[in-house]
Parts: sequence; structure tokens; C-alpha cells
Amino acid sequence: MRSFLIKSKVLTFVFVVVMSISTYAQKVITGTVYREGKPAAGITVEAHKSSEMYMTSFDGKYQLTIDPAKCKYLKFTFIDESKKLDLTGNEGDVIDFSFDGSEIPGKGEGGAAAEVGVDTRTSQELVGANDTEFMSQFTLYDQFYKQKDYKSAMPHWKKVYKKYPKSSINLYYHGVNMYEAKIEAATDQATKDAYIDTLMSIYDRRIKYFDQKGFVLGRKATDYVKYKLANPDIADDVRKAALKKAYADLSESIKLQGDESEAAVMVIDMQVTKSLFLVGELAKEDVVNNYGILSKITENQLAKDANDEKAQVAKEEIDKAFQTSGAADCEALMAYYEPKFNEISTDVDALKKMLRALDRQDCTSSELFASASEKLYELDPSAEAAFNMARLFVKRDEVAKAKEYYKTAIAAETDKELLAKYYYELALFTFAKERAYSQARDLARKSLENDPNSGRTLILIGDIYAQGAKTYGSDDFEHTTVYWLATDYYQKAKRVDPDIAATANEKINTYRVYFPDKETMFFQGLQNGQAYKLGGWINETTTVRAK
Repeated sequence: MRSFLIKSKVLTFVFVVVMSISTYAQKVITGTVYREGKPAAGITVEAHKSSEMYMTSFDGKYQLTIDPAKCKYLKFTFIDESKKLDLTGNEGDVIDFSFDGSEIPGKGEGGAAAEVGVDTRTSQELVGANDTEFMSQFTLYDQFYKQKDYKSAMPHWKKVYKKYPKSSINLYYHGVNMYEAKIEAATDQATKDAYIDTLMSIYDRRIKYFDQKGFVLGRKATDYVKYKLANPDIADDVRKAALKKAYADLSESIKLQGDESEAAVMVIDMQVTKSLFLVGELAKEDVVNNYGILSKITENQLAKDANDEKAQVAKEEIDKAFQTSGAADCEALMAYYEPKFNEISTDVDALKKMLRALDRQDCTSSELFASASEKLYELDPSAEAAFNMARLFVKRDEVAKAKEYYKTAIAAETDKELLAKYYYELALFTFAKERAYSQARDLARKSLENDPNSGRTLILIGDIYAQGAKTYGSDDFEHTTVYWLATDYYQKAKRVDPDIAATANEKINTYRVYFPDKETMFFQGLQNGQAYKLGGWINETTTVRAK
């Protein structure tokens, strides 16, 4: 009996111990999954040798119960991409994980858990060590990639990318290409956004293992703008956040790259700058300052190689974005350039650039414009400098000097577009200041010879005829016939330049009331639609019309 009781107590003790061990073997792991440094929802978390599965909540949290003796790793899956975390060395109860390798808040870049099991040897070192896993996976991915069979290449690429991130920089070139193809092929925005996030993480990982931060950030930001903002239904707050994110990377890239900045990066930076200003996220001063930085870089690039087509295109596109931004008003330009004048007053190109910017925003009456014009003509008495001097003397109402410099500019200029501009301003000046109608009209015709589609020049000729009508002919009827010709020019103006149609229509309506009436035309022996020749200083043909 005593033996039986002893046996019973032993069995009971063994059972309790076994149960205790079994209970102890179960371990609850909790943690947070991150993407782009933020808690990530919708990521499936699974444990090796367990049927338990958990999908992270909006705050990225997960919880799993595992058997530490059996479970070797955790598996994290987002859409069609999975990553494993080896639990060796991660025996704690709280395990945070960065899905894309980016920084986990408070834990540094990528988090300690994100890079467990990574082999940072180069491909030469791995081949030299006869690492068969690397050679096998790399060869398979590389062969499929070369055949453009990205679907077959992807699983092998992922294995190499995850475990051997420093083996070859081609991993990142190829990864970018494959995920760009995925983005372009995706049919729903959620999938596109997920692939875009992965694409961004590839750029981040390339920086981590191969540096070239300035260059890579530029490429990353241009792709982000290209794909993230391509969504026509993007919400305003999401668009604004995307612009700010791109702007931060673009700015850092340009700061790091300096004169080595890529043309596309600079153009997109100026376009993003413009967009952020238009939604109220940047001040005018920020736009002007950024424009100054980018302009200086393109100028340095062109100074190094005048035939650099990319730099030339970048310069033109940057100028265009700035001019249409709404930030380039006179006040902002003056605030930007006045403190810099002494610095740039001996630099011909810098002076030209400043004067052109001030001219576009009609800041020509400022003392800064006057000082810069005089300095430029002193350093470089070119056609452009003479033209600026002419404008300076127009503002000072010094007629003779203004005309002298206009004529000097015209004589020295060969560019048709600029000649059209110079002739136009001299014609306008001659008309407004001297009322020399015939001379002003002839100068305006010279402008049209160089730019036949200039609506403003056609408007000017119409104005010259309308204002000079009283000087033509010997009676009221002959005076009124000039208004036919004036309206002809207004009609031509709105045909070649729809932007001035409203102005042209207003002038047509103003001068149409001065047309002769039907009774007057009857006594003059004229009919509607009949050709009519105006002689004298006008010497043009028009069409008869009754009011």
C-alpha cells in the first residue's frame, strides 16, 4: 500500500512537472511592424511551426504565441512580399520589425531586428568563399532578369537582396526596374501605393549599403513624384504630404550634390517648390531662394560645358516654373536681389539674369534696375545692355537718350525675337511720347517682320491708326474711314493671339461707333464689303462697313 502511494505521488509530481514545462514552453511575443518609420497596418505575421497568424492593426501591433523550442523565425507578409526574421539572438518578448529596413523610431536605422542574418560580404568575397546559396540564388535571379522574366526573377532577387545586400549594386538597379514595372502594371491604387513604398525602401537600402546619398535621394524623389502624384484621384492632403516628402529629399540631394546635381532632379525640385507655394506650404522667399540655388548650379554647369544640353533644358524649365509660380513678383525679387547687388555687380551673366527677372515682373522703374542697367552697360555694352539703358531713360523721361539707346540695341541685335521686342518698345515710345504716327507705325511694322504673330504689335498699329485718324484726310468722312483699318488690326490681333481677344474686342466696340452710317456711305457712293484705299501716310486698303 505504501509502495502504491509513493508511486502515485511520483506520477503526480511528474505530471505537474510536465504540465509546467509545457506551459512554460509557450511564449507570447508582441511587437510593432514599421514601414517608412511608421507603424504599418495590414501586415500578416506568422510563426514558424505554428498555425497562428496575426494581421497588424492600424497601429502596427501584433501578438503571437510560440513554442521557443520549435519556432525558428517569424514571417512578415505584405501583399506578395514576405520577409523572415530569424529568432536566434531575439529571445525577448517584444520584437519590433522594420519591413522595409527603414529607421524604427528610437532604435536607429532599420532597428536591430531588421538586419538580423544579413551577410555584408561583396559578390567577390562570397564567390571566393564558395557560398553556394548566394551563387545559386544570384545566378537564377540574374538569368531570369536578363530575359525580362521579372516574375521568375523576383523570388530569387528577394533572397539575395535580403540576405546579401552589399553583394552587388546591380541588385538595386534591377530592383528599381522590376518594381517600376509592377507599379505600371498594377490596376488598383492600393497595390500601386504598396509597390511605390517598396520602391522607396530599395533606394533607402541602397544608401545604407552603398552610400551615394545625394545622388540616390535625387533618383528616389523623382520616382516618388512620378508615381505617387500620377494618381488623378489623389486627395489634397495626401498630395500635399507627398509634395513635402519629395521636397525634403530633393532639397537634401541638391545640397549634397551641388554642381553635380542631375538636370531632372533640379527641374522637379523647382516644380515641386512651385506646387508647395501654390498650396500655401512655402513662402515667396523660399521659392525665390530655391530658384537662386538652382539657377547658380545650371550656370556653373553651362560655364563648365556650354554644350551641355541637359543643363540648358534644365535652366529653361527652371526659369519657366519660377516665372509661372506666382512667387516671382516685384516685391519678392527686390527683397532677394537688393542684398546681393554688390556681390553680383561685377558679374555680367548675373546682372543679365537679374535684369531679365526684374523686367519680366515690370520692376523696371526701381533704382535697382537703373543701377544694374548702368553697371551692365559699363561692363558689357551689348544689345541687351543698350536696351536696358533705353528703358532706364524712358523712366527718366529723357526722350533723346532713350531713342539713342533703343537704336543702338536694334543695330547690335541679331535675334529675331529680341528685335521684335526692341522695335515694339521703340514704336510704343515714339507713339506715346512724340505722337509721330507714321514713324511709330513703320517701327511697329519692323517688329511684325521679326514676329508676325505678335498680337500686342497688331494692337499697337490699330491704336496708332485710331489715334491718328484726325490727321488723315480733309474732312470728317475721311477721318472715319481710318477706323475701318484700325479695327482690321484688332481683328488680326485676336486671331493670332487669343490671350488678348478681350482687349481687342473692347477696342473694336469702341471704334465701331465711329464708322460712317448708311446714309453717308450712300452719298459717298460706297457699299458694304467694298474695298477702300486709304492714301497719304497710311497707304493701306481696307473694307467698307456701316455702323
